[in-house]
Amino acid sequence: MKIFLTLKHWQLFLLFAVFPVIFLLAISNPIFMVNVFPIIAILFMGLCFAWIYSTGANLHKKLSAITPMNITWFKIAFFIPIVHMLFVSVFMYRMFPYIYSGVKPDAPFITTLIFALDLLSVFCIFYCLYFNAKVLKAVEWQRPVGFKDFVGEFFLLCFFSIGVWIVQPRINKLFVDNPEHTR
Repeated sequence: MKIFLTLKHWQLFLLFAVFPVIFLLAISNPIFMVNVFPIIAILFMGLCFAWIYSTGANLHKKLSAITPMNITWFKIAFFIPIVHMLFVSVFMYRMFPYIYSGVKPDAPFITTLIFALDLLSVFCIFYCLYFNAKVLKAVEWQRPVGFKDFVGEFFLLCFFSIGVWIVQPRINKLFVDNPEHTR
């Protein structure tokens, strides 16, 4: 998955922002939208998650011995939204016939579980972005960093459509210009 580390910022922007919007604008049939949208959403979210994991895991490998960071919580936080996304996708696919027929399914436990997983997933995604921002700055500076040192990178990753133009060239510099710089 190192391909994400060598893509240029404009290529990532096209992949994650422009192509999904063009695809959604091209779909005007509601039946097609109901049947194909979940697959396309999973595909694009999968690509986003692949970029997040590839960036975090490979930047972690470039940390020096003086800047240790635990990657275990990153990996756990990474997989929780994926499980959530798959669970919700299957649940919503099973609920579409009820929604279109006007029958309201009585599933308070499932609804509460989905809401709790939503909150947990959002927290985990923010943690993954936090980890990526921290490890990027720690690799660049080759020393331990505090939140005030990488808060800018964190918000750039949160607002990916803007941040990709600034963060990805720095990642490219670490992996394309200096690929042998690993432990």
